[in-house]
Amino acid sequence: MSDAAFDVVVIGGGIAGASVAAELSATHRVVVLERESQPGYHSTGRSAALFSEIYGNPVIRALTRASRRFLTEPPSGFAEAPLVRPRGALYIARADQCRKLEAFAALPDVAPAVRHLSTQEARRLCPILRPDHAVQAVLEPDAWDIDVHALHQGCLRRLARQGGRLATDAEVAGLARDADGWRVDSTAGVFRAPIVVDAAGAWAEAVAALAGVAPIGLVPCRRTALLVPPPSLVAIEAWPMVIDADETFYFKPDAGLLLLSPADATPTAPSDVQPDELDIAVAIDRVERATTLEVRTVRRKWAGLRSFVADRGPVIGFDAGAPGFFWLAGQGGYGIQTAPAAGRLAAALVRGEAVPADLAALGITADAVGPARCRPAAG
Repeated sequence: MSDAAFDVVVIGGGIAGASVAAELSATHRVVVLERESQPGYHSTGRSAALFSEIYGNPVIRALTRASRRFLTEPPSGFAEAPLVRPRGALYIARADQCRKLEAFAALPDVAPAVRHLSTQEARRLCPILRPDHAVQAVLEPDAWDIDVHALHQGCLRRLARQGGRLATDAEVAGLARDADGWRVDSTAGVFRAPIVVDAAGAWAEAVAALAGVAPIGLVPCRRTALLVPPPSLVAIEAWPMVIDADETFYFKPDAGLLLLSPADATPTAPSDVQPDELDIAVAIDRVERATTLEVRTVRRKWAGLRSFVADRGPVIGFDAGAPGFFWLAGQGGYGIQTAPAAGRLAAALVRGEAVPADLAALGITADAVGPARCRPAAG
């Protein structure tokens, strides 16, 4: 068993923990503790992996825009192949959804990124769409598929090259603070550091509870996905991701199959979550109603956890009630596409620096992402 001292202990080896650790290891001695035998087993490895600058709330959209350059032009040696490839995102609306789609497409930071399409234009991009489900359509042409594995592994390699450490099978069992900082007891040994970064995803509040830190209202929610065969004799690879205006379903090509989701968000206890058969049926029904697709076989099905606080934004910052305890949680379903910028932002705040200038220029402030906003004001 080890008993090692570091500058920062990062709890959680998914994309959030890996990205901040890769940044911090350039200036700090960093260890990442991952409870599983391999990092990225839970939410990171179960993502739909889309980069969309118009997806999520304003803070998420800003962090996504700030991540664009890294994803399109990663540092030399970060990855052996491109991190992104063209996909496009097509938002469709029935007659009763048109007003909502129009309002969304008119948002100041959304409008420049989209084009309005007719029903015919939408069906040329995705021929299985039923005309009454694509009365109006909006295309984000610069949405991309993300190679999640390459991004995640690139961060972990960068961590290792800079002298950082990854400890797997390292479930945290205790967190206590003394005069020397934090003591983290885990199944891989004892680790000490003045700063602990809680990047434990759906388990972030459980980790905080071990440290005696008050909750932030984090709610893990189940998201279901399945892979089904496409229509026979139809080339699907160039199809965009198709998203219902109310986000009650989405689908996109995935390695020769179609990935479908009912876009569910069922509150669920942190766990190795499994898909519910009802959600599988709902996904199939919604997609079949909106398209001419007939699903007769499900090749694979799974579920992942997306964790949210009340305002659906990420929680990034030190907890005022626990010196040295830093939150990096609440990424929802946006953790992959925001990882480069969120990792830089978190690392800057851990170091005591200002919000990076390019993020500040997009309107991101420490208060907008900090944990204090998640708790009722005293008095």
